Amino acid sequence: MFSKIRGKIVERGESSVLLEAGGLAYEITLPPCIIDKVFQADQNDVSLEVHSVLNMEGNSGKFSFYGFTNAIEREFFEALLSVASIGPKSAARAFSLPMARIAAAIDEGDHAFLRTLPGIGQQKARDIVAKLQGKVARFLLIREAQATPGPAIPDFAGEALAVLLQLEYKRAEAEAMIRQTIDAAPKIDNAEALLAEIYRRKALASA
Repeated sequence: MFSKIRGKIVERGESSVLLEAGGLAYEITLPPCIIDKVFQADQNDVSLEVHSVLNMEGNSGKFSFYGFTNAIEREFFEALLSVASIGPKSAARAFSLPMARIAAAIDEGDHAFLRTLPGIGQQKARDIVAKLQGKVARFLLIREAQATPGPAIPDFAGEALAVLLQLEYKRAEAEAMIRQTIDAAPKIDNAEALLAEIYRRKALASA
């Protein structure tokens, strides 16, 4: 199915919208932290990244759609889905706070915080940490105020962040250095080159 849709919102539910595109109307579920952002946009021209799920009922299937304001949010949702005990509905309900905050709790192994998310109990919190801890660094680099302008945060930025944290840089400082370096040198395409450029910039700044 499609991975992106653009159209007009014709109806709003508690956790979903009916979006009209190409003469058809699609019901799209939105996580709690996404729905308010969607309704801050022009309702006549809404663009959503979409994750599609095929639900089989006997010999027939029905698609369910989950919507996000950008690709990185969809990727975070899909990371949650990689946890065996988390299905699409559970992942959507749990995505109730900013992505970076949830990712930080996963990275820090903060089970208590994860249990505050809707539908996440003790076992699911353990499962999430066991599966995703150490794999969500790139989502920590995204701030809610960061819109689409500027270069996207690449996958290898997470590797660079992990190295900087091991070198005992504070998280906020490490994230800032990575974002500033990617903004200044968007052609960097791997973690080694990113770290080398960060060190070069720091050396110049202290010279």
